[in-house]
Amino acid sequence: MGATAAQTIFGPSFRVTRERGKVLSSKLAPRVLATVHPSSLLRQTDEASREREYKHFVTDLRAALRAAGEE
Repeated sequence: MGATAAQTIFGPSFRVTRERGKVLSSKLAPRVLATVHPSSLLRQTDEASREREYKHFVTDLRAALRAAGEE
């Protein structure tokens, strides 16, 4: 889930930059994981930033996959 959806569920103080990749719980689901929108990877200003953010994004997706397997 991205920032807008996460703020709807967790409140306006929720920040994807602070909480991304963490498995959280909500009233809607026992396990929720927020990450950046994939297009944000393309908006990085330099190649090093794009590579760093891509790796972080993949780490987030792997965490979501692990969390989904814990049912």
